[in-house]
Amino acid sequence: MAAIPAAPILTLPPAAVPGDSLAHVDTPSLVLDLDAFESNLRAMQAWADRHGVNLRPHGKAHKCPEVARRQIALGARGICCQKVSEALPFVEAGIDDIHISNEVVGPAKLALLAQLARVARVSVCVDDAGNLVDISAAMVAAQAQVEVLVEVNVGQGRCGVSDAALVLALAQQAQTLPGVSFGGLQAYHGSVQHVRSHGERAAEAARAAQAAADYANHLRAAGIACDRITGAGTGSAEFDAASGVYTELQAGSYAFMDGDYGANDWSDALAFRNSLFLLTTVMSVPAADRAIVDAGLKSTTVECGLPRIAESVGLQYTAANDEHGVLKTPQAVSAMERSDAKSASDGAYSQGSGVRLGDKLRLIPSHVDPTFNLHDQLVTYRNGVVEGVWDIAARGLSR
Repeated sequence: MAAIPAAPILTLPPAAVPGDSLAHVDTPSLVLDLDAFESNLRAMQAWADRHGVNLRPHGKAHKCPEVARRQIALGARGICCQKVSEALPFVEAGIDDIHISNEVVGPAKLALLAQLARVARVSVCVDDAGNLVDISAAMVAAQAQVEVLVEVNVGQGRCGVSDAALVLALAQQAQTLPGVSFGGLQAYHGSVQHVRSHGERAAEAARAAQAAADYANHLRAAGIACDRITGAGTGSAEFDAASGVYTELQAGSYAFMDGDYGANDWSDALAFRNSLFLLTTVMSVPAADRAIVDAGLKSTTVECGLPRIAESVGLQYTAANDEHGVLKTPQAVSAMERSDAKSASDGAYSQGSGVRLGDKLRLIPSHVDPTFNLHDQLVTYRNGVVEGVWDIAARGLSR
């Protein structure tokens, strides 16, 4: 009896290699325009330097150690991570100053935090006395030390203490427990970031800064130094850096931008460019009014809206399915939206899709952070030519 031949070992080739043209990158792929990206990094670092504050960009925005390395090379103090597990690939990449900008609760997570604190300078948020005791115990068990920042609610209405007396009590407690030291306050207001009007955003940021200052002054009046106040995001960094309150900026999306931030009204002081795109291929053109691309919900998220098409090709991305994105011509979109839409035979779809099978398009994701979390790698390019492929090493690390 003849032997059955072994099945061939199949491997997935890379989506791109350095030297490829952007047109030859396999899709769907996240791609990064290095010129725009580097311009964004320089602009935010210069803004922080101008106002004498530290820049600690948020790694949750991209989960990519190479991005963080480039930010630090330009002067960033360190990075933020939102989860303990998320920090591990950054530490492995040599980044040794990390703020966990979140509460960490439970034995497994605290044990991991303690191990992280043995090899890097780590700080973490607290808003509960019992949790602070547990952090201390985990540090003592691992012979580690961690800096704790009391998180205060300055308007977000999420985590954080809302009473000055409780802030003081937590700070005092941190000064007495082994394995921890009191470092200051976290005062982040996420909702401010997406207030569209520049003036209204400035006013909301000012209110948050004043709330943070009030908490800090309460500590100082009790004889407790409060030298670190961290917070701010891409939408509020312009105001928070100049507030005289914040000492550290946690902005992350500024390096890339997205559709949601693009809807904000920006001043000339900090105007960032879209550097991140989702490259997609036209996989079907079944009708004159419709084209289908290969990037859907498994390639981009839509909680902040649908992606936009960067190229001006007279198309709109109108629906995201699991593996498909549906594009429509402006005429078709208008017809769909009219309550008295007529049939296609009246000429509403006469322009056609304007694209051909196999064409590549760049989409602007509506929300950077969760879109990064859907991809393993980031293809970087300059002037239409691939320069590198960076691992999104912290993808999926949400523990």
